Amino acid sequence: MKLEIKRVAIAGGIMWALCLFVTTLVSVFVGGFAKAFLDGIASIYPGYSISIVGSFIGLIYGFLDVFIGVYIFAWIYKMVRK
Repeated sequence: MKLEIKRVAIAGGIMWALCLFVTTLVSVFVGGFAKAFLDGIASIYPGYSISIVGSFIGLIYGFLDVFIGVYIFAWIYKMVRK
């Protein structure tokens, strides 16, 4: 079975982006949910905050961040497995 690097990276990016998006929205509406975690994310992603607008910013940053990371990881894995 051939590893398709781009598909793995897209799947990882979508999963992290949706998790961050939903966690932020739950924190906005419920309050205080995962505040320490989201404050840590805010220190990494410029412009991100625990707000509705911040959830969309986190969605974009989250996808790009994990897409690039998983792409590099999958590429290295594929090169080592040859």
